[in-house]
Amino acid sequence: MFKRLMALLSLISLMGLNTIPAIAETCSIEHLDVHKKAPCNEVKITNVRRTVEKGNVLEFAFDEKFFSKCHQAGELIHFVVPQALYTCEGTMILPCGTKIVAEITNIEKPKMFNKNARVNLVFKQIVLPDNTCIDIKARPFTKDGKLKEGPWTTTGKLFLSTLTMGIVGAGAGVGFAFIPNPAKLGAGFAIGIPVGCGVGLLVGLITPGCHYKAKKGETVYAILIDEFSVCAAK
Repeated sequence: MFKRLMALLSLISLMGLNTIPAIAETCSIEHLDVHKKAPCNEVKITNVRRTVEKGNVLEFAFDEKFFSKCHQAGELIHFVVPQALYTCEGTMILPCGTKIVAEITNIEKPKMFNKNARVNLVFKQIVLPDNTCIDIKARPFTKDGKLKEGPWTTTGKLFLSTLTMGIVGAGAGVGFAFIPNPAKLGAGFAIGIPVGCGVGLLVGLITPGCHYKAKKGETVYAILIDEFSVCAAK
């Protein structure tokens, strides 16, 4: 009797009847709506994981103030996901409170002729609220893949330089006009202001550009160089 039972069990084992069938992964494609110029917006959704495809663009916020003059290559800086990230179809990808770790790879200092500083960095890791770490690879979503001050900062710098030298030029013109003839104050203004403004604009154009600054909470866009996956919520 015992031998017959063992033979039956062996037969069942050979037929695979005692194995638990694997749970099939159902798959669908959903979409992110973070940046309209993102090369890709697809997210692969299964009952096991959510895979954000390469080329998607995400938005991260500085978790601390940043000033390029005070940092150097090799340092880590931290970002957060400003709000929970959902697909357009309603599936949550990253919860609120998710942190992002980035590494500075190079900082180009401001250069003459108003060339602003540039910050090269790589986004390397996602840290979920439960401290689960996920490796990612992303860079800033800009023309050259670097963070730098926008044109309005440069314009403000030029305006300030022009205004300052214009005031100095006006004062100098009035002073020179007043010495020989106080009645020629108007002529002194007319000469001093344009000359001073011209000098200020020239100085502003040839001096070094601006360092890169960011306030806590200021956001940047990052493009994924490779896909990453997050386990489905249980």
